Amino acid sequence: MNWTLFFFFTTFLCLCLIVYLATRLCRVKEQLFFIKEGLEDIKKGNLNRRVLTRKNDMTKEICYSINEIAINDQAQVIRLRQSEQAYKRLMTSLSHDVKTPLTSLVGYLEAVQKKMVTGEEKDEYINVALDKAHYLKDFVESLFEWVKLDAKEQVFQFEICDLNELSRNILTDWIPMLEDKQFAYEIHIPEVEYNITIDSNAYRRILNNLFQNIFVHGEGNQISIRISENEEQATIIVWDNGKGISAKDLPHIFERLYQGDESRGSKGNGLGLSIVQELVSAHKGTITATSTPTTGTKFMISLPKTL
Repeated sequence: MNWTLFFFFTTFLCLCLIVYLATRLCRVKEQLFFIKEGLEDIKKGNLNRRVLTRKNDMTKEICYSINEIAINDQAQVIRLRQSEQAYKRLMTSLSHDVKTPLTSLVGYLEAVQKKMVTGEEKDEYINVALDKAHYLKDFVESLFEWVKLDAKEQVFQFEICDLNELSRNILTDWIPMLEDKQFAYEIHIPEVEYNITIDSNAYRRILNNLFQNIFVHGEGNQISIRISENEEQATIIVWDNGKGISAKDLPHIFERLYQGDESRGSKGNGLGLSIVQELVSAHKGTITATSTPTTGTKFMISLPKTL
């Protein structure tokens, strides 16, 4: 055995190992510098900062974690800003949707109290005041519900129940109003059981808000509801033949407190559809709307069979 050759080969391997380890150490040192620099930048509020890394870097898991933290913090900041803007819009809306009818309500009641009106005119003033009081009551109830949903404080009672039977019971309450307002209606609900995990009160509010939206804004004379189901989900479609929603307003109808330009003079408060979307989301479902002006609007809800 040639000991000189063996010693030379061993020495060469040791040198290669030392060079490799030194290179790795330099790379780790360089990465630690970048990590320290990135953390300082993020600490100053630059949540767009990312720590770049290579696939075979020893510090890649640390870099991935830092970037994930920055992304999550950035998303939280965006949500907080959106929430702040929503509450600013809320304050603006309150000045219009509460202060204006409240001032009018006080004016009508003062006129009655001071006997400025009598007879039929007095009765008319009282009826107008009552309408405005009901509007304020509905608005405040919707506002409280929206605040609870927004703060994730709404308590849901999810249980397994027959969606088709529940839907029929809800629609039974609407039929007298539909007939009174001379609305043509079509109801397509399967005559079989479809057990689904749902909060029945929340589902009732979803359908009621959609129907109420049609009555307040639709200006049509026909309404249709169709339910279809499969092994994974149920689909509920509510359609009306009213004036529809403009292309400008359609992308925003589920936004909190959003009211289209043409609806400012109506009885809407900009909370009904937002509440619907929140309730559907609580069921891990989705809701979409399609509309063409003068031909009506269609809302489509998808709810998973199990949560």
